[in-house]
Amino acid sequence: MAVFEYQALDESGKRKRGIIDADSAAEARAKLHQEGLHLTSLKESLPSLIPSREIRIFKKVRIRDLAILTRQLATLLSAGLPLTEALSGVSEQLENQTLKKAMVDVRERVKSGSTLSSALSQYPKVFSELYVSMIRAGESAGALELVLERLADYNERHLHLENRVRAALAYPLFIVAIGLLVLSFLFTFVIPRVTALFTTFQASLPLPTIILIKLGDFFKGYWWLLLLIVIAFIFGIKKYIRTEGGGKIFDRLRLRIPLFGPLNQRIALARFSRTLATLLAGGVPLLGALEIVKSIVGNRVLSEVIEEAGESVRRGESLAASLTRSKVFPSIVVRMIASGEKSGNLEDLLYRVADTYDSEVEATVSTLTALLEPILILLMGLVVGFIVLAILLPIFQMSQAIR
Repeated sequence: MAVFEYQALDESGKRKRGIIDADSAAEARAKLHQEGLHLTSLKESLPSLIPSREIRIFKKVRIRDLAILTRQLATLLSAGLPLTEALSGVSEQLENQTLKKAMVDVRERVKSGSTLSSALSQYPKVFSELYVSMIRAGESAGALELVLERLADYNERHLHLENRVRAALAYPLFIVAIGLLVLSFLFTFVIPRVTALFTTFQASLPLPTIILIKLGDFFKGYWWLLLLIVIAFIFGIKKYIRTEGGGKIFDRLRLRIPLFGPLNQRIALARFSRTLATLLAGGVPLLGALEIVKSIVGNRVLSEVIEEAGESVRRGESLAASLTRSKVFPSIVVRMIASGEKSGNLEDLLYRVADTYDSEVEATVSTLTALLEPILILLMGLVVGFIVLAILLPIFQMSQAIR
């Protein structure tokens, strides 16, 4: 079965484009005609199997799309549909074209005798190592639909936390953006015209007015230099962070910086706990789970600790004992892990730790947002007050001189 890219017009005349799978171009045209589309262009997009060199061109898929795909696939398999039919069903419902192309090829690989995990592993930018490892463990245990449900829960919880953090930070970021735009407009267009009147004033100008004039002249004549400096600084910082030494220093600062350090630590610990719990519940061995978790925890300092813990576990030590020596993981997390290892219920206790830290992250973000809003408003008020004062002082002096 081939995959075709098409462009068509719907019944209202609106242009529509997408992909469709069919055995031939004629069958693709017939399917589109049945959907009420008037075809304008049709070409074969992919052969039955995509060459590995083309896999790299796929863009990253959003967590939301992956969560929907996983939930739908788990539902269809739980309903008793064969895997190939379930893959066909979810492929037809997908709106994300990148994910749709990948799933069509995955279905064809499965039809050709490949396992689902092996087919998914061909798309590392779409399906993470965690995702593929969970699927592989589910296939080995004969519980693929259960593993898919756990993966869907994991992605949905991750998406929920991400949306809550974004929503909480949206208003402060909006205030900052508006403030920068207003200040840029004032310093570029308004202030130079107003202060030009004061330069003809023979008397000495107040210090705030002199500072304002200098700033206005600088922004008007060298705004491009300031922009280049900011861009170069951001680029240099990013390049330094990508290095091994720079990345470790940056991640260590992220855990120690006032106010935001505890927040970053809680986010990393929540991700560690939930990911490890999901992998263990899906049947992935502890050593394999730690190997995956260290690459997705999002902090090089914690990644090194997890890697060392994996080596200790390989030598026969408990996970809790190895994490205790690091002094990076809080004692409550280590104690919960130790209790889970003794009771054989490690994944459930890790889920509890993850839920606790997720709640703390939401509470911390709400608190920081509540603090940021008045601080930003105060800073904006001080800047605007300084500008007003710098403009009004010479006007007041001029009026006194006229009297």
